[in-house]
Order: sequence, then C-alpha cells, then structure tokens
Amino acid sequence: MTSQPEISIPSTSTSATSKAYTIYNITLRLPLRTFTHQKRYSDFITLHKNLTSQAVGVPPPVSPPPKSYFTSTTSSPALAESRRVALQAYLQTINNDPDDRWRNTSAWRTFLNLPSSSTSSRHHAAVNGASSGRPITDPVVWLDHHRDLKSSLHDARLQITKRDQATSAQSQHECSATAKKYLIKAGTMVTSLEQGLKTLGNDSWGREKLGDGEMRRRRDLIESAKKEREGLENLLNAMAAKSSLDASIAQVAAKDKDKLVNGTGGAPKKPVGRVLGKETDRTRALDNQGVLQLQQQLMQEQDEDVNILAQAVARQKQIGVEIQEELAAQKDLLDLLDEDVDRVQGKMDVAKKRLGKIS
Repeated sequence: MTSQPEISIPSTSTSATSKAYTIYNITLRLPLRTFTHQKRYSDFITLHKNLTSQAVGVPPPVSPPPKSYFTSTTSSPALAESRRVALQAYLQTINNDPDDRWRNTSAWRTFLNLPSSSTSSRHHAAVNGASSGRPITDPVVWLDHHRDLKSSLHDARLQITKRDQATSAQSQHECSATAKKYLIKAGTMVTSLEQGLKTLGNDSWGREKLGDGEMRRRRDLIESAKKEREGLENLLNAMAAKSSLDASIAQVAAKDKDKLVNGTGGAPKKPVGRVLGKETDRTRALDNQGVLQLQQQLMQEQDEDVNILAQAVARQKQIGVEIQEELAAQKDLLDLLDEDVDRVQGKMDVAKKRLGKIS
C-alpha cells in the first residue's frame, strides 16, 4: 500500500487582484520532492461538496470552517490564521482517516493535483511486471520505477556491507545470495527502463513525447545506475573470490603444518633427511627443531603481512563505497535542482507572455 503524502498549510498570502482575497499555500511532502498548491477558501467549500457527492452522500469526518460574513481574512490577520489552522486540520483529517472513500474520489485527487487511479494502477502493473522485463512507457511511472531501481541497488550495497562484516561462512553466504537477488532484480529493471525510454522518445499516437533535455537526463540516470550495478557486482564477485582463496590458503597451510609435525595421515613415511646444497645461510646452523621454528616464524610474519594488506584493502573499499553513496546523493540533489530550474523557467516564460500582452 502506498503511503499518503504529508499535507500542511504553512502560510497564507494575499492575491494581487483588484478585489483581494486570501490564498492558502498547501504543501504536499513526498519522499523525494515537495509540491505547493495555492487555493482560496471557496475551493475548500467546493471540495467538501464534491467529496460528499462522490462518496454517495456521506460527508467527510470533519467540515471546513464556516464562512465569516462580517469580517474578511484580508483585513483580519487573526481570522486568516485561525482559518488556516482549521483548513489544515480539515485536509489532514481526511488524509489520515482509516476510511479512504474520500481520498479515492476524483475531487480529492484533482484538488491536490495527485495522480489518477489509472496512473496508480499502471504504476503497480509496471512494478509487478518488472521481473518479466516489460518496457515502462508511462513518463510518471518511469520515474517511480527508477526510484525502485535505486532502492534495489541501495539494498544490494547494504547486503554487501553486511557480508564483509559477517564472521561466519553461513552469514556470508546468506548476505551474498540476498545481494545477488537484488542485483538481478536491478538488472531486469534497467532493461525495462531502457526499452521504455526508447518508446518515450518516439512520437507515438496517444502518448506524450519527452523533450530532448529530459531524454538526456533520463539516459544519464540509466547509465549511472548501470555503472553502480556493475561496480557492486564486481565487488561481490571479488569478495567471493577472496573468500575462496583464503579457504584454499588455510587448507594448504593446514596440510603443510601436518606434514611438518606429524607427516601426512595414513601409514607413516620414512623420515627424510635434510638435503645438502639446498639450505640457506639461515638454516645451515639450525637443527631440525630450529628449522621448524624458523618456518613457523616465517608463516606467522606472512600471516601478519596478509592481515595488514586485507585491512588496507578493506579501508580502500569502504572509502569507495562512501564516495559512491555521496555521488549518488549529490546526483539526486542535482536532479531535484534541475527540476526546480525547469519549473521556475516555465513560470518565467508564462510571466513574460503576460507582460507582452499587457505592453
């Protein structure tokens, strides 16, 4: 079930028309962005009537504040503030009510400029069909699907981190399997987004065509996701290979130790003497026990060097993961800034057209 947006009316303003009236600035807070809509008091009254009508005569659990016939909100800041609080409570009560009959009406979605039920159905169909690799051809659903892709990559990164921190082989195997599942899902979603973007770039009948700038931005989003997925997959494969190598080294070391101390299992072999001409300056002066101790000391020094190298590699990997997360966060911020710039540019264009008509 999709969570409801957070609704609030943080402020009011006064219209610039000849007959001034109060404007209520409604803020809708979504997971990745925030929208603001401006409505006047009469819009709330119309909304209440439409909600009651479309809910088969059942009014919402709360009513908007009554109209004031003797005082105007433009001349009384106290009345404007009390009405703002009451209208905010009116919207929040309907938004948080367990009964969703009023939220499912077209009047509610139109008032808050929310996507229609058909768009929501298309979104659920797209998400549920991700495993089949069907292209995502709806522009709004495409962005929602991309957010799901980023979420899958984030989950895969968390599982890889848990695998690196796990101490038992069973935990490492479970984390690797879960991370692999998320990466496979992400790969299927990337394919769906790529195929859908090709369709969105064509001027098909009955379908909205995206602009060149938006197409480039979405291609960059796909390329970034593909690189991130490939990096995580390579990291997971490298960690698996390292674990296999460590297990092999441990097995060989155990066999060598067994050979040095007890011989190789089964029937005892004849003792083999030391071979002259193949000894070094460090072993010539040592007896058999001394050579064994020297061998153990060298193995211990090698183990310490390997541990130091493993710590350095782990630090480098952690730095790389943190850099990747920071780049992803900066990328999201730049995307939001790009959307805000486009929206402000649109408003500036409308204002210029109006000024041209006035002049």
